[in-house]
Amino acid sequence: MNRQQFENKNAADWRDFELKLKAAEGRNKVGETESLPSSFRKICYDLSLAQYRMFGHRIVDRLNGLAIRGYRLIHRKRSPFGENAVRFVIATFPQAFRREWKLFVAVSMVFWLPFFVMWWSAEQEIEWIQALLGPEQMASIEGMYGKEADTVEHLRQKHGSNFMMFAFYINNNVGIDFRLFAGGIFFGVGTLFYLIYNGLFFGAVVGYVDYAGDPELLWRFVAGHSSFELLGMLVVGMAGLKLGLALLAPGSLARGEALTKAGRDGLPLLIGGVVMTALAAVVEGFWSAQSMPSSVKYGVGVSFWILHGIYFSRAGRRAHGA
Repeated sequence: MNRQQFENKNAADWRDFELKLKAAEGRNKVGETESLPSSFRKICYDLSLAQYRMFGHRIVDRLNGLAIRGYRLIHRKRSPFGENAVRFVIATFPQAFRREWKLFVAVSMVFWLPFFVMWWSAEQEIEWIQALLGPEQMASIEGMYGKEADTVEHLRQKHGSNFMMFAFYINNNVGIDFRLFAGGIFFGVGTLFYLIYNGLFFGAVVGYVDYAGDPELLWRFVAGHSSFELLGMLVVGMAGLKLGLALLAPGSLARGEALTKAGRDGLPLLIGGVVMTALAAVVEGFWSAQSMPSSVKYGVGVSFWILHGIYFSRAGRRAHGA
């Protein structure tokens, strides 16, 4: 094959590669041109052949320029952290949530059924709730939500400052997240146990406040952060249950491989859920404990629940049709 034949045979591929380079460079995203790496290998092969057969500087210089541009584009650094974080929030996390919506239904049932059963039991057998909470927890609940209690003053005396409240709540929330996710290693049993336990505990708190305290104080306090805390907890539970299901039903994969894949696929859920519960701690520490009218507290709380519904159902759909 002479130089002219070589150029005529491959010119279309070179033009196609150059167009792909321009498109990828314009968008600043290599991932949107999936065939670019294979085309890059073809350019490198043609370059080595042109150099070996000494087809002239014009062809070699052109191929060398294309190869350099392709190498820089494919191997350049990842997007800045801020860009990746924005992409995660607006697309990756909500898309991962929608892909695993059946897990969300499952963990919601596991949590909410014990919650409502324990709440209902307050009017039937308060002894169940008293046995679960114990004297220390009941005294703390009465101090915060008792009929004569001042929730804000109680929290000020207990924690001292908004920042200390935030630190306490984030430590508590992260601890719950860790147990929910790590419990998935035990074939999902640990995750289910902590979902049930938290459902029983939260239901017991609500039931005991109905029985011995002032429910208005409780609902006013939890309104602002409830959507972040409860939904974040359930999302982390989804990630933990995904690990458990991978171990129970690995399919054609070895259990270790199935667990690795489930962990990788569930990572957006874990990160997103932890971020949500961290935000719950921020709201709880710096907003929920403030003295404000009930209408403001409830309005903000309802708005957050609505925004979460819109976010999980709509975010990221336009970008990838997910």
